[in-house]
Amino acid sequence: MSMLQEFKTFAMRGNVVDMAVGVVIGTAFGKIVSSLVADVIMPPIGLLIGGINFSDIALTLKEATADTAAVTMNIGVFLQTILDFLIIAFAVFMALKGINRLKKKEEAPATPAAPPAPPKQEVLLEEIRDLLKQSQR
Repeated sequence: MSMLQEFKTFAMRGNVVDMAVGVVIGTAFGKIVSSLVADVIMPPIGLLIGGINFSDIALTLKEATADTAAVTMNIGVFLQTILDFLIIAFAVFMALKGINRLKKKEEAPATPAAPPAPPKQEVLLEEIRDLLKQSQR
């Protein structure tokens, strides 16, 4: 089998394609959540605590000079990233919780199965036992 055919077999396997679709959708979902946090959630929070724009919150480590830019720690951007992560993690948790609930419903049998009938040999032995008990009385 040639290298190209092996790669085609590998790439077209169901798990690889499913994973690729998941990565693409996950990336798009991450962008949506980032926009939600930066553009919808953080402005009202900043307004409530005094009109602060979180993306502007930074700690200056070294002031700018004529030759170099200022060195800053962008704490506000970090806080937005943490909020992004928490929202994405919660959404994934809720999705997995729903999937697990559906799996449990599929796995649970609708009605308990009746026990199988005993083999004929066992039934005959029970009848013989019962007859022997009756004859000994």
